[in-house]
Amino acid sequence: MKVLYVASEAVPFAKTGGLADVAGSLPKALKAEGVDVRVIMPKFGKIPEKFRDAMEHVYDGEIPVAWRSKFVGLDKLEHDGVTYYFVDNEEYFKREGFYGYDDDAERFSFFCRAVLNLLPAMDFWPDVIHTNDWHSGLVNVLLKIEHQGDERYENIRTLYTIHNLKYQGVFPKNVMSDVLGLDWKYFNNGDLEFYDAVNFMKGGLIYADYISTVSKTYAKEIQYEYFGEHLDGLLRSRQDTLFGIVNGIDYDVYNPSKDKNLYEGYDVTTLDRKADNKVLLQKDLGLPISRRTPMVAMVTRLVAAKGLDLVVRMMDEILQHEDIQFVLLGTGDKAYEDWFKGLAWRFPTKVSANIYFSNQLAQRIYAASDIFLMPSNYEPCGIGQLIALRYGSVPVVRETGGLKDTIIPYDKYTKQGNGFRFADYNAHEMMYALKRALSAYENYEEWKQIVENAMNSDYSWKESAREYKALYEKLTGSEA
Repeated sequence: MKVLYVASEAVPFAKTGGLADVAGSLPKALKAEGVDVRVIMPKFGKIPEKFRDAMEHVYDGEIPVAWRSKFVGLDKLEHDGVTYYFVDNEEYFKREGFYGYDDDAERFSFFCRAVLNLLPAMDFWPDVIHTNDWHSGLVNVLLKIEHQGDERYENIRTLYTIHNLKYQGVFPKNVMSDVLGLDWKYFNNGDLEFYDAVNFMKGGLIYADYISTVSKTYAKEIQYEYFGEHLDGLLRSRQDTLFGIVNGIDYDVYNPSKDKNLYEGYDVTTLDRKADNKVLLQKDLGLPISRRTPMVAMVTRLVAAKGLDLVVRMMDEILQHEDIQFVLLGTGDKAYEDWFKGLAWRFPTKVSANIYFSNQLAQRIYAASDIFLMPSNYEPCGIGQLIALRYGSVPVVRETGGLKDTIIPYDKYTKQGNGFRFADYNAHEMMYALKRALSAYENYEEWKQIVENAMNSDYSWKESAREYKALYEKLTGSEA
């Protein structure tokens, strides 16, 4: 099974969000399952020098961009046993950032066309091209429109993964002729048209052979108007070819016994050392030192989708009535940043608000905290709760998307479950779920059981990689 995995970012080369984590770790897990997988992404100028210097140059040529031609280069590099290809064009990709430019439609349609046109230079003819999010959605479209009649391309199948339906790549309709160079019939028939604009993700969904998303619950949710971002009707029409496979995390990277960011390594058999991490973090953050005061944490982008309105509504009351410490790390909307700074000012002995981002501090918070709060309004998969489980920080989450699929409510009678959940997007429900967790924390043996259940949950990529492999085989008709 040969798979070309197309992504706009991948760890450790470029990262703005969860897609990069997936693109950096899923291929490695697929390789372990016997899939010949290779990854292709833009050669961004911000890729660290050590990787750029190690790349092997493969090809120079040109790619049509509507009525003009543009230079394209192809480099490759092996990392963690996986071959990565990099599409080079300094005009498009040698910039300070990755996205958010006026010519993003041109940059990423160029990338999509390059992915297909460079296959002969790679001498790699995949059985499946696995595309991700709006940046690579046009690969599915161009494969069917521009490479019909070429037998090398005709048997290639496409799987398109939605990581977050909210970001769709919507551009003015004049890009049809000025940038894409496609016949207007593909706009007029609705394939690319979206409220009189062009929508890259919509095209990707219509032209993909199969569609997947990053949890089973999210695959159901996006077929409803509330979560569907105006594409719910299209997704309902594709429900027979729409699958949910929950993301994993790289257990080599996220490993509390070997994580160099931590004050002290630990595992499920040495939980006293986890408490040592709490004491040392309290010291560094200027909080009162106490092994038994429960530490509630959030490591998050400060945006409304993360459920911060619920936190804003209830956290003062919780801090007044509960003996807890609350530690936050993240940046985002200024209104939330200012509110959390104010919270820390109002409760200086209970709150540490760190309005910046540091990977080292993030890992230390996962290790030190007892409870990890994630009250998201929507969450396609979520990575925070998976890292929290791995580090024994018990998640309190809202039942949505991947949070519902990965966090099993603790049952004190069966002693099963790895966290606490609440159903409705409601501040009081969040508070009651948090209070249930704090009540369990008071019982040492019960809490130890929950922490062990959390740390013994398996959300490595192994199982998900097997599900993707089975989906590739179903897609190509090569099931055993």
